Amino acid sequence: MGRVVVVGSLNIDSTVEVQRHPQPGETLLGGDLVKHFGGKGANQAVAAARAGARVSFVGRVGDDADGDAYINRLAGYGIDTSHLSRTTGVSTGHAAIAVSADGENTIIVSPGANGRVTVGDLATLTDLGPGDVLLGSLEIDTDVVAEAARIAAARGARVILNLAPYAALPGDVLDLADPIVVNEHENELLAADGYTPRSVLVTLGSKGSRWGAHEVPAGAVSVVVDTTGAGDCFCGTLAAGLAAGLSEPDAMQAASVAAAASVGWVGAQP
Repeated sequence: MGRVVVVGSLNIDSTVEVQRHPQPGETLLGGDLVKHFGGKGANQAVAAARAGARVSFVGRVGDDADGDAYINRLAGYGIDTSHLSRTTGVSTGHAAIAVSADGENTIIVSPGANGRVTVGDLATLTDLGPGDVLLGSLEIDTDVVAEAARIAAARGARVILNLAPYAALPGDVLDLADPIVVNEHENELLAADGYTPRSVLVTLGSKGSRWGAHEVPAGAVSVVVDTTGAGDCFCGTLAAGLAAGLSEPDAMQAASVAAAASVGWVGAQP
């Protein structure tokens, strides 16, 4: 089994339940505020680890109690945190999440230490090699993610890029990914940028997912409690499957089942 190296963000998610999402200028009363560990990068790393992969994480936390707690949490999942750096004088990233009665969410992210991740933090990627998988998402500087992809590909590792939240990446970087993972909205934005990458996996919600000629149905969902992190769960499990040598359709199927199960819990990582 290869290793999964995640380059991405870590956030503390503060979640409040509401009957419906407010309109602009409107104030609503919600339920109790609940804090969870989140951030696209960390969510994906935890999903990959829980799927059985050996996982390393490259990113930054603040020099605060949230940073201490996050390092301990990831280590508790068996994730290598030796390349997770601390940023002095900056808080750990934070996300404010409102979850409506139908399970849909809106999210506002304050990057904090995530905004301080630099190309210099990628020195650890020199030990990547064939069989390993680099997984990157875009809640950190896109130049850092692009350079991580170039380093990983040059060393023979597989590159997976989750273009979320959506941002344009150089064409040469997009072509390194196998696959790029986008949802339907992000896929429309990618098409609008006028570049067609060589390998794109589109997640289609209840309609499953499509990767080239491979189409896989969505996993069965018994109840929708909170959709936060479902896409991250998909990406992390996909990376773990590919690192383990699964075929592309089998890795997609595993990811679909995991993502479907994840919406039955409040918060991303639970």
